[in-house]
Amino acid sequence: MSDAGKLRLGVNIDHVATVRNARGGAYPDPVRAAKLAEAAGADGITAHLREDRRHISDADIDGLMAALKGPLNFEMAATDEMQKIALRHKPHAVCIVPEKREERTTEGGLEVAREENRLAHFIAPLREAGCRVSIFIAADKRQIEAAHRIGAEVIELHTGAYCDAHAEGRFEERDRELDSLREMSAFAQSLGLEVHAGHGLTYDTVKPVAAFPEVMELNIGHFLIGESIFRGLGPAIEEMRRLMDEARGDTLRSAG
Repeated sequence: MSDAGKLRLGVNIDHVATVRNARGGAYPDPVRAAKLAEAAGADGITAHLREDRRHISDADIDGLMAALKGPLNFEMAATDEMQKIALRHKPHAVCIVPEKREERTTEGGLEVAREENRLAHFIAPLREAGCRVSIFIAADKRQIEAAHRIGAEVIELHTGAYCDAHAEGRFEERDRELDSLREMSAFAQSLGLEVHAGHGLTYDTVKPVAAFPEVMELNIGHFLIGESIFRGLGPAIEEMRRLMDEARGDTLRSAG
């Protein structure tokens, strides 16, 4: 497959840090995991520095910036503290995500439309510093239009509802969610936005999303870190890479 048709894989290494933090100390090391992920075919590394530092730490971000050969996608809440950290490091990409301290994981997309003015001013210095700004949002036309208006270059569509419906056997709802993701991917691309997707994707759910021709990158973390317990991190990533390439190859063949 040519690079032009290749779907990129960003591997989120947050939950390597979750395991480390369960007992304290320095093992397992998220930076080591990131380097293994790159060797296994990851096109980039994603890390979310949460306000409560429940997994990734400031020192992890320092280490990733120093060690990675490829790009870092720095996930962060839209706070002054996180903006200062991003401006100090100037990672390749910054993804603005919603964050609530009581949640287990990111529960939904960012509310852009109601905070359009604030977010436009928030991301402007990041763009000026050379970071590609992505907004993590639901597959909702209103939110996509707002992300475009504030100057984001990229949106990442939240695939959690689709994945949850599949896992729980709610297949009609799953198919509706997938249709919405497909439609909004095309709509976002029509506005000139680069389209990414992620959250909850597994071997069972990745191929339909990977087949969307508008989607340029998938960010996958929790499942791969969990699967690495059984397969090893490299083989777990290689299998995800294979499924993504297979789905994208089918799309390119049908288009040709």
